[in-house]
Amino acid sequence: MTFVQTELASQPANWSRAAELADGLRGSGRLPETGERTAVVGCGTSYYMAQAYAALREGAGEGETDAFAASEFPAGRRYDRVVALTRSGTTTEVLHLLAAARGTARTTAVTADPETPIRSAADDLVVLDFADEQSVVQTRFATTALTLFRAHLGLHTESVVADGERALVEPLPEGITDCGQFTFLGRGWTVGLANEGALKMREAALAWTESYPAMEYRHGPISITTESTATWMLGPAPDGLAEQVGATGGLWVAGELDPLAELVRIQRLALALADARGLDPDRPRHLTRSVILEGE
Repeated sequence: MTFVQTELASQPANWSRAAELADGLRGSGRLPETGERTAVVGCGTSYYMAQAYAALREGAGEGETDAFAASEFPAGRRYDRVVALTRSGTTTEVLHLLAAARGTARTTAVTADPETPIRSAADDLVVLDFADEQSVVQTRFATTALTLFRAHLGLHTESVVADGERALVEPLPEGITDCGQFTFLGRGWTVGLANEGALKMREAALAWTESYPAMEYRHGPISITTESTATWMLGPAPDGLAEQVGATGGLWVAGELDPLAELVRIQRLALALADARGLDPDRPRHLTRSVILEGE
């Protein structure tokens, strides 16, 4: 088995551990408190998890919450808290942002490896070392970090873990590996998951993938849908969208599990396509585990 296969399969167990950790963090001040104006930042996969968390937190009434790619953080905007997601703890853009935010906002880093520059870059550290990965392609760290946030907001249940276990064993949608183009759709917090699903397909399988807010799909992107296209919805679909996609001849996939578990199914699809195409998902083209810019 590849590293990424092994790490992918460990996700439900890691989610349970993250939920327990979240219980112990309540009241500690290490994660955003109710009412704090919060920015959540990351790069790549971590940015998409930041998008999901920001929508969940603001939707739960915990306070205004924005998500940014670390390189695109608006320097003139003020927040009570900046939360940085970084699996490696070494990503240049994240370290630069935390240095710039020092003294203007309380900063929290969620990482898998505390023995890195992130230890001194942030005011507070939350360590998910049990979810660290050898693979370049992220699976379990990202979903475990999001589970930590969901649990801290009171939005995680053991049914999510049960759905994750189902996602590991149930067959992929019939005919989906024969498709040549894949579109992932979300609403609210699952827009970030849709973006991440598309990224996984590109990284591991070099697949042609796109992602959109579901209501935006009718505003142009549906025009690319054909008999060789799969459109995968994470969470409840807008009324009539499944029928519209069906009318194009494309394959419609209605996500019936918790959206985080649906992301696990998409990860499995990415690996299945990589295998069919003779690709090694542990060695994705042009990618490294962390982006460290020259001179840093």
